[in-house]
Amino acid sequence: MADLKLDQIRKSYGAVDVLHGVDLDVKDGEFVVFVGPSGCGKSTLLRIIAGLEDITGGDLMIDGDIVNTKSPRDRGIAMVFQSYALYPHMSVYKNMAFGLKLAKTNKAELDERVRNAAKILQLDALLDRRPAELSGGQRQRVAIGRAIVRQPKVFLFDEPLSNLDAALRVQTRIEIAKLHQKLKSTIIYVTHDQIEAMTLADKIVVLNAGNVEQVGSPMELYHHPKTRFVAGFIGSPAMNFTRVTITAVEPGRVTVQTPGGKSAVLPFEVTTDHIGTEVELGIRPEHMGLDRAGELGVDGEVEVVEKLGDSVYLYVRLANGDRVTLRAPGHCRIKIGEAVSARADAAAAHLFDRNGQAFAKLDCPEEYSAME
Repeated sequence: MADLKLDQIRKSYGAVDVLHGVDLDVKDGEFVVFVGPSGCGKSTLLRIIAGLEDITGGDLMIDGDIVNTKSPRDRGIAMVFQSYALYPHMSVYKNMAFGLKLAKTNKAELDERVRNAAKILQLDALLDRRPAELSGGQRQRVAIGRAIVRQPKVFLFDEPLSNLDAALRVQTRIEIAKLHQKLKSTIIYVTHDQIEAMTLADKIVVLNAGNVEQVGSPMELYHHPKTRFVAGFIGSPAMNFTRVTITAVEPGRVTVQTPGGKSAVLPFEVTTDHIGTEVELGIRPEHMGLDRAGELGVDGEVEVVEKLGDSVYLYVRLANGDRVTLRAPGHCRIKIGEAVSARADAAAAHLFDRNGQAFAKLDCPEEYSAME
């Protein structure tokens, strides 16, 4: 296990800059997830840590040692790829042992490491099988086992669940979480799936166009996003956004006009030079209700209804053309085309300026605060 430090890491391909000075500290034993949309630079950053990509600028340190020019095999890392990359002609045992064999590990230690990893991953009964005889989830466990036997300082996972179906993704995600609890290892995990990020991570790094938007615990990012991008990316369904106009400002309070002409007073610190400007109001679907009280209200027409059994999602078009998502109980009987009115507590709101930066929010009730 090891600490990891990225100091102003930059990466360019010719004249194209893909990483713009990334700073990050990963503590020993932390499970850190890089998340963001396709093309944001998360896999490139992981490959830089692995030594598979050269660094254009900055320093990468593992346990205090600068490893910029060290080969992958000398960095003390092990990587699990999106494609399992198993040798089809080899058994599970031989696939897991292959790296140790190349490193000339003695047979007794090699056997012990492979069998210990197989026990952890519940592969004991599959050691004689070949990859073609395994399910997708079993193959992924073999790939993870191949990393475990190396006893690395840092584990790197590059979207390891993307090739699995929905049920297997959930099952394997649980197994990876249990593995981290057992090994207490430092893990860097890349995914585009924010649900994976929320459920696995001690710390999430949200990347956007080669920049770090925000770093924090899952609940910190969920309850206190610093930018509109983070607010919209973290959470499922995504946060609702609609345009509002600031009509008055007082210390610790701002009055906005919502779609349909209603006014609401929100607990934000906003300067008077924003009066008359249009900003974006964000509220999560789970914080809005058709039958709840609240200072903040929106009206609109239902365009789509999604029935999920325990709940129903209503996609509602507002007067200004924006669309929001509402979550209602599973017994809700509202139909497409109906007019609805939803309300939310002012404390549940988020407010973002024209540059997508969050306005400072005052202390809010525990229901809307980050809880670890």
